[in-house]
Amino acid sequence: MIKKIIILGTGGNCIDILDTINDINDTIKKKKHECIGFLDDSKNNWGKEFRGIKVLGPLESAIEYPNSYFINGIGSSHNYAKKEFIISKTGLPLERFENIIHPTASVSKMAQIGYGNVIFQNVTITSNVKIGNHVIILPNSVISHDDIIGDYTCITGGVCISGGVKIGKSCYLGTNCSIKENLKIGSYSMIGMGSNVLQDVPDNSIFVGNPAKFLRKINQCN
Repeated sequence: MIKKIIILGTGGNCIDILDTINDINDTIKKKKHECIGFLDDSKNNWGKEFRGIKVLGPLESAIEYPNSYFINGIGSSHNYAKKEFIISKTGLPLERFENIIHPTASVSKMAQIGYGNVIFQNVTITSNVKIGNHVIILPNSVISHDDIIGDYTCITGGVCISGGVKIGKSCYLGTNCSIKENLKIGSYSMIGMGSNVLQDVPDNSIFVGNPAKFLRKINQCN
């Protein structure tokens, strides 16, 4: 059965999700998913087409498509802490969100993955990893054994998370950052790009540098 997919958002990650859906279909040589549209709260985008796919309306219109599945592509260093609120606008239950996993990603059969996750090219997820819901993992990142990744977290390109790390809810891990084994990254925290984290990170904190040091507290913007 072909699953009809609607992507939340129209930004770069959303176009990459569309590209990943096409790669999945090309790899298995049949159509597993069909993207039928985007949803975006910007009125200026309604009715426009991105890569030949139409923007159907705002996120709240998701309930008008009862036979479709959804995947979120909204989330950046500016709004990552709002992902839970953004997705809640759809009013949809978790089981209506699809996992989109690129064919080149290596995902251990011993890993546990929730709903609505995006795993891009060449991501490695090893044994006993637990990934929550609505997590996005950009290309070439490594999630090592026994890691736990909280809901709504954004893991950007080239991130390396050593074994036994616990990442909280709604975190943002910047490009090419590294996390030492057995550490805890608190919820709503941000790790700067290229940073090497050698100590626990409290909730609502920004850490940057090599080694990463506390920069400042941030407001929880959900």
